[in-house]
This record gives sequence, structure tokens and C-alpha cells, in this order.
Amino acid sequence: MQPLIEMRKVTKEYRGVPAVTDVDFALAKGEVHALLGENGAGKSTLTKMMCGVAQLTSGEMLLDGRPVNFSTPAEALDSGVAMVFQETSLVPSMTVAQNLYLGDENLFNRIRGLNIAAQTFLQSLNFNVNPTAVVSSLGAAHKQMVEIARAVRKNVRVIIFDEPTASLTPEEKHHFFALVERLKRRGVSIVFISHAIEEALQIADRITILRDGELVASDVKTAFDRDKIIRAMVGRTLSSALYRKHSGGGARSTGEKVLSVQNLSMGNIVRNTSFSVYSGQVTGMFGLIGSGRTETAKIVAGVAKRNFFNGGEVRLRDRSVRYRVPRQAMRDGIVYVTEDRKTEGFFETMSIAENLFMGKLAAGLEEKTVVGMSEMRALATEWTKALNIRAIDHNARVIELSGGNQQKVVISKSLVQKPGMIIFDEPTRGVDVGAIAEIHQLINQLADDGLAIVVISSYLPEILNISDRILVCRSGRVVEEFSPEEATEEKIMYAAVH
Repeated sequence: MQPLIEMRKVTKEYRGVPAVTDVDFALAKGEVHALLGENGAGKSTLTKMMCGVAQLTSGEMLLDGRPVNFSTPAEALDSGVAMVFQETSLVPSMTVAQNLYLGDENLFNRIRGLNIAAQTFLQSLNFNVNPTAVVSSLGAAHKQMVEIARAVRKNVRVIIFDEPTASLTPEEKHHFFALVERLKRRGVSIVFISHAIEEALQIADRITILRDGELVASDVKTAFDRDKIIRAMVGRTLSSALYRKHSGGGARSTGEKVLSVQNLSMGNIVRNTSFSVYSGQVTGMFGLIGSGRTETAKIVAGVAKRNFFNGGEVRLRDRSVRYRVPRQAMRDGIVYVTEDRKTEGFFETMSIAENLFMGKLAAGLEEKTVVGMSEMRALATEWTKALNIRAIDHNARVIELSGGNQQKVVISKSLVQKPGMIIFDEPTRGVDVGAIAEIHQLINQLADDGLAIVVISSYLPEILNISDRILVCRSGRVVEEFSPEEATEEKIMYAAVH
């Protein structure tokens, strides 16, 4: 059968440095083709060439057997190829309904009719999103749902999903996989980029693996298992080390009480929640979307404000604090590593070195009015080496990096502030297995060094294996606490739902 899309010996270079080299790729009609690899392996670059975001440096791309080279995403869309990006491309100031129908509006539009049509369509996909909500008010998961819905509504022949499930809960993933099956039955071809190997093995027909911009393996799903995929991706076996406990084994002992939160409230989102955080420990926080985990962390870090009256109390080392802005929390040693790295985590047009130094300036650790470039470069060299950030050089703009390397820049930008307490919100979202192991190792090392660590995650294996204490959130409050010994996926999920 002739492939719907075929790429022959394609190469893409940025400033003379190849991101993809001589890669062959074929996508059949009605096929789900998983594209796997570490961050920086070239997955997003390859798919961006398919949908017109990037142009080929050399090689050939065929659509229905005819050579094509899309110069813009609109041109690719006209040919039936759409991409759902890992970082959403929605218009923040518009509503969900307006984003869904953007570009397809009639000459005269009734807002009510548009909202009803959007509501009906979203319900048909089992996506629980309010069509009248402004996109900027949505969380990462709901933005991802709108992005997926917008691509599906275009009725295209090829949809490229870049990390579509990274922000979704288990129930929402189930609905997404059912949607993929429905699209497949309609003859739509799917390219599925994911770092969740189990998901690829579950829904893919074929799997292609890239490493360092080159094709390593491509075959039917049955030819692979988890260990074989990991070896192809990173060149070594990581199964035993990926979610391994820290070197001491077991839960760390309770240290000094660094943070005490009592009856914290913010509108209807955070409601009378109470918990404590201790030094030298990793405190895991699990909860479904809407449980108030992120909002609670943002209040503690000064990003959001609790109720002025009856908002509860936050005590840092037995001192009552109320932060109006994040800088006040930074000066007291509390930093928050955001889950939405693109919007809140870095300055995308700045270089790695500039972003890291901005983190130092934000904490008030640098009082200079004139910054030496040598000092900035030295800081960048230190942290790119410490966190193994892959880039052409320190002057590379952060927007040019892969998702996992962007995440490492965000973490580095927080660590240069020399905190005593770090809140990681979804630290491994959209990160490959190799980088997950590196980030977990870093988190465990920080806890071993005596820092108080909070890890907010929607991925139960991560929570179970990295945490010394596990807090479960539901309906805006912490409802249960487990030790690692007594916790199971069933117990945690039951507490999060019931």
C-alpha cells in the first residue's frame, strides 16, 4: 500500500547544526504511528516539517505519492495535515468557542449559537470544558483538550499529536484513546509523539524511534517491548533506575518543620486546607484536575493570594507570612517551579544564560546595575553542565530547545536562587525517560542535602516512588496522607475521587 505521507532521507539544520539527519518515515492511511525518542532526538522537528512549521534542508516529502514542501501550517492544513502542539497555540484572550472556530467564522456570527455549537462538539468528544471560558483562565489540561478538539474539528486526513496526554487525568486519557480509535476507523492517520512508552504500546500500530536526530528503529508494535524501546531511545537500560528510590532506601526521616499551612482558603478553589512540609523530605501531592493542588502551591509561593478575611495562615519556620508577590517568597527561600513552562517558566526570546541570570536577579541576589557577560556565561556553563542541558551553545534561545531541555532551564532558573524549599509542579510533564531519571535524581539529591521539597504530579508511579510522604487533594483541600509503605495506586485514587 502506498503511504499517505512518506519522508525520504530528510535533514533539517539550524545554524549549520543538524537536528534531524537522513531520516526515513512513512505513515499509512488509518494508521496510528508512535514517534518516540529522548528530548532533543528530533521528534518535534520531524513532525514540524510534515505540517509546514519548518522546511526541509534536504531530502524529500511525499503526500499521496506527490512531492510536497509546505511553506506554512495553513498550506499543510489545506492539504489535510494538522498538528496539535505540545505547547498550545490558542489565543489567550478569546473564549474556548472562539478558538475552536477561529478562521472558519461566518460573515455574521451569533455568540450564543457559536457557544452552543462548541458545547455540542466538546461533549461529543467527552471533553468537559466550558465553551464560554476565556482560554487564559484555563489550566494546562483544559487548554490541551481545546487544542485537540480544534484539530479534530478541521476534519483533516492526518493529525500529529505532540504529547497530547501529558496534562490529562487517567479518565481524560481514556476518552482521548477512544477518540483516537474513532478517528482511526474513519481513516484518519495519526502521528503520536509521547514519552509515555506504555501509551505507545497500547494504541500504536507502528513505532519509530529516533536518537540524536537519527533513525534507530522502525517496526510494527509487536516487535517492541518497554525495555527494547528504552534501549533504542537512550542506548542503555533504564527500567531498574527510572523510578528507583534514593540511595538511602525507604522514606527519609522527618526533619525540621519548614512550612505549616492552616485552614488556607481562596474562593471556591482552595477550601480550608491544612498540611505541613519538612526539611530533608520529598512531600508528594496528588489530585485530579480541580483539586486545588496548583493553586495551594501558588498561594504559598506568593503567585496567588488567599482570602483576605478567613484565608487561613501560612507559617514559615514558626513565623506567620503573607506574600503579595513571588519575590518576597524567594527572599525567604521559597521557589515555585511552574507546570506551564512556556507561559510562566522562561523568557522564550532570551538565551539560556540570560534566563538563568534573570532568575538570580528576580530573587534579589544580585544588586548590580551592570552585568558582566563573562559572569553570565560562567553561570550558564555551571548549570547547563549540572543539569545536562542540551543546546548548541549558551546563546541559544530557550524557544529553540526541546521541551525537556526547556524544563531543565526552568528548574535551573529556580535553583540559582539558592532556595530552602522548592515546589515542583509537574516536573516531568512532557519529559523523556532519560530526563525523568535525571530530574528524579536531582530532586532526591536536593532532599538529601536538607531542602524541603514538594512534588505535585498527576502520574501515580512518580508520586509513589519519589515521595517520603504523600498528600492527596480533593475539592480544594488535603483529605488524606499516606506513607510510602501503606500507599497503593488504588488507595490514592480512591481518596482523590471519593
